[in-house]
Amino acid sequence: MTSGMLSTTTPPTPTADTRSAWFRHDRFGLFVHWGLYAMGARHEWLMSREQMTAQQYERFAARFDPDLFDASEWAAAAKAAGAQYVVLTAKHHDGFCLWDSALTDYTVMHTPFGRDVVAAFVDAVRAAGLKVGLYYSLLDWHHPDFLIDGFHPQRDAPNVTELNQSRDMARYREYLHGQVRELLTHYGTIDYLFFDFSYASGHNPPVWGGKGAEEWGSAELLTMVRELQPGILVNDRLGVPGDFVTPEQYQPDRPMERSGMQVPWEACQTLNGSWGYDRDNTDYKSVDLLVRMLIDGVAKNGNLLLNVGPNGRGAFDPNAEHALAGIGEWMRLHARSIRGAGASGFVPPSDVRYTQRGDRLYVHVFAWPFGSLHLLGLADRVEYAQLLNDGSEVRFRVIDPDTAAQNLTQGGQPAGTLTLELPVRRPDVAVPVIEIFLRDANPAE
Repeated sequence: MTSGMLSTTTPPTPTADTRSAWFRHDRFGLFVHWGLYAMGARHEWLMSREQMTAQQYERFAARFDPDLFDASEWAAAAKAAGAQYVVLTAKHHDGFCLWDSALTDYTVMHTPFGRDVVAAFVDAVRAAGLKVGLYYSLLDWHHPDFLIDGFHPQRDAPNVTELNQSRDMARYREYLHGQVRELLTHYGTIDYLFFDFSYASGHNPPVWGGKGAEEWGSAELLTMVRELQPGILVNDRLGVPGDFVTPEQYQPDRPMERSGMQVPWEACQTLNGSWGYDRDNTDYKSVDLLVRMLIDGVAKNGNLLLNVGPNGRGAFDPNAEHALAGIGEWMRLHARSIRGAGASGFVPPSDVRYTQRGDRLYVHVFAWPFGSLHLLGLADRVEYAQLLNDGSEVRFRVIDPDTAAQNLTQGGQPAGTLTLELPVRRPDVAVPVIEIFLRDANPAE
């Protein structure tokens, strides 16, 4: 380019692979479900579960004043836990907006709190060096044009047919698209957009009046999103293919595929089965289990999006703080077995998960054995091994099964077995990891 002249070259349009590169590298994100339902403190679907009218539910908006909310504290907790991106529910199914939307008065700006939560969130997460994600519900149980269906709080109203006659999904669709435009034009670069969710034909169990791509105008909506933010990642819940798939509240048993091809995926998981703050739900997963879920996903080329639900005053509850701190302590010592890592072509023994990053194989030991850990297919492939938590050497050997004695020297293993000599005492971490330096990064064909 000639000095002093501006380039008129159009930047290349990001491909699906380039858009998702950071996502496939970072592997771990924090989901934050927060809204008026935190005040009810009995599940984020309480408006539907208790079949409240919009007017009955609005009592929470009249009292919404979370004096302990501090987006920088949220971002700091996410970063300390080892998360690399954070996703906030800008609007959930109850229709309440955590930003200053020009399209409705049903926003945080018309509460006693009166501050744009999305703006504070985006600024804090970005300042912490993390990727910014927003969640937007396609459902809206407060909007007067959203057609009542089998999920809607007014589904059992005796005059539901009459109520629906005055509603117009075309007007709601225009509102939906307008709000997404606001979110993608008022807050700078948004890295990730999580739509939730389609439930048209094929939903299990069936829902009367279900809605999907046609009702949302998904093709046009996705086109608009790509035009406004070309590099953004979009999930798969519009009823049309997105950049990644989103198994919810279960762990896939293998890498996920679409049409026979592996695709990026992310398991969205809760701490206790509820997404929003649920005061009386004490069914919390242990730190050890959460760490195993993270490892298990990465071993299958997936991510973990772990949810927390701040309370009605805007703070993480002690259970969430404990979980995030525990994951963070494990990640402090073991992050390199997660970030930039993925599935390995080597086959692990039971109660072990492999992840691999280049010429380093990470052996995550879910059940600590006595003395020895036998790994198939690794004989003559290993240069060095160490416990990742403290960098201490792990010695290894390959035993000839034809000559090994079986009284004081282990035998009986198949040819090609590598045996790691482990300390009897298990390392005091949630999941011990052995880092193996390979001579060749790829498994033998």
